[in-house]
Amino acid sequence: MLSGTFISFEGPDGAGKTSALQAITAQIAPVLGDRLTITREPGGNPISESIRAIILDRANTAMDYRTEALLYAAARRQHLAETILPALAADKLVLCDRYVDSSVAYQGAGREIGEAAVAQMNEFATDGLLPELTVYFDVPAEVGLHRIQAHRDPQKVDRLDVEQAAFHDRVRAAYLRLQAAHPERIKLIDATQAPEVVVEQALALIKHTAQAYF
Repeated sequence: MLSGTFISFEGPDGAGKTSALQAITAQIAPVLGDRLTITREPGGNPISESIRAIILDRANTAMDYRTEALLYAAARRQHLAETILPALAADKLVLCDRYVDSSVAYQGAGREIGEAAVAQMNEFATDGLLPELTVYFDVPAEVGLHRIQAHRDPQKVDRLDVEQAAFHDRVRAAYLRLQAAHPERIKLIDATQAPEVVVEQALALIKHTAQAYF
């Protein structure tokens, strides 16, 4: 039995979801203590973090797009088995920076290898487990890319950050399609608003979904 609550954070590059997650964690960690698990994809444990390093290494320019999608799914499976499922079984609130929707948007649409094919691959990897809530931080591609160029450490710019604007446009369009198809799970926040407003709105969604923890 999985008695915990699983919430994912999604958004195009530069949407500010990771910063929002950090701000939210700072507010709720003192309250929840060890009932809170913060994790990320790809990553979340040593095996998945090793796969992450391969995927995002800017030197790996020869990586085939389907290889990339399979690596994300493999990292996700290990992350689920080793990190997420045990936390949910222990009645924890799990906040995850990216999950399946990222693969559908980035590999399925961005890489143009097929959203349905990538979704099916991840159905197998996750055994169909989806978050109870996905907080989607929405920004136009040009806004996100400008933020990356202006604020991100050049050493932290990865293979996906350096893609052309058309790639990021396809990613955002896929996210919006996902949100329209699953409005009960995926809640959109306008991430062009002031950071404190974005954090406040995201935290309200989390508290509504995970009322038992607050």
